[in-house]
Amino acid sequence: MPHILLESDVDIILDTQFNFIATSSYDQKIGVSLDNKEFLLTKIKKDSNTLIKLDNATRLTPVSLMKKALKNFAEKSSKKILFSNIESKYNKVEPTKQYLKDINYFANEFNTTKEICIEVGFGSGVHLIHQAKNNPDKIYIGLEIHYPSIEQVLKQCKLQNITNILIINYDARLFLEFLKSNSVSRIFVHFPVPWDKKPHRRVMSHEFITESLRVLRINGTLELRTDSINYYEYNLELLKEFQDYPIAIRENEDVDITSKYEARWKKQEKTIWDITIKSTKNNDNIELEGDFSFDDCYDISKIKDNLNTTPIIKNDFLVHFETIYSMDDRLLLKVTLGSFNKPVTKYIIVAYDNARYFSSNPIKTRSNLNAHNLIKELLK
Repeated sequence: MPHILLESDVDIILDTQFNFIATSSYDQKIGVSLDNKEFLLTKIKKDSNTLIKLDNATRLTPVSLMKKALKNFAEKSSKKILFSNIESKYNKVEPTKQYLKDINYFANEFNTTKEICIEVGFGSGVHLIHQAKNNPDKIYIGLEIHYPSIEQVLKQCKLQNITNILIINYDARLFLEFLKSNSVSRIFVHFPVPWDKKPHRRVMSHEFITESLRVLRINGTLELRTDSINYYEYNLELLKEFQDYPIAIRENEDVDITSKYEARWKKQEKTIWDITIKSTKNNDNIELEGDFSFDDCYDISKIKDNLNTTPIIKNDFLVHFETIYSMDDRLLLKVTLGSFNKPVTKYIIVAYDNARYFSSNPIKTRSNLNAHNLIKELLK
């Protein structure tokens, strides 16, 4: 994590670049405006010195912009630098990752007329790369939370000149909400973690199957492949709720491409099950109502004294005000909100006559909108 350690305590005069300081009992947040971007730096007392580091919740890409703010802060403070790693020769140069996307891309920019296929948890990427190479006219979206696997597939895409794969490090249980209805032809869920002791973490659920059937075009398929008898039986129970759709079940079927792990299981004569459910309906697109606007009248002192800072958990979302920061006649609130599976941490600046998220609104999802509505109630 890039940071600097400055000698003694540091007071800084605010200007157009460093435009506010918000204080809690533990640390301070410094509001930065640089190159038309907004973000925060964190200031912490370390013995008699001052540590300045990046704030993760407002972290930007490229991180070089935030490093520039750290350097500018050190120069403006006129204090002796005891330690700095912002210009270390050991800092890694981030490679260009043309095909690695974040969720904002799929929420706001992604648009294609090509056929879309999705693989959930692609692991080594053998199946994903095989499919993409053999179907260059289709777009393959690979979801994976294990970053070394992502790096491996991105490397293979470059080495093999594969241009029809998009990779995202995101929870598959939430991702489908960002896709249009009837826009996907195949969804592969191959050998997901069974999570026998934590079944709530399983990818396959009533909600995931329902959302898959929404995004699948007519005759599109959701295809599960597993070697776990527990996961297989769990899905059989799930699919009893989807009897209106054609369901096929096969054992030990030969496929075009297998991973080294699957080859090992076959050699051990383990049973591998394939379950396929086919979409038969056209579905309307989701139209999410609401926005992330706030009211225009707040009692700052009441919020500061009475705001509930214990987590509030509802059926499909949560809200947790973590820290209240004071800054003159305003407040900076650090809040975690949204889905249990992928909550986000945001900041809210509250003044007596307005409020806004800093530095950007949450992504527009059902859980985030529901959480925002509760936040508005709590601030009143």
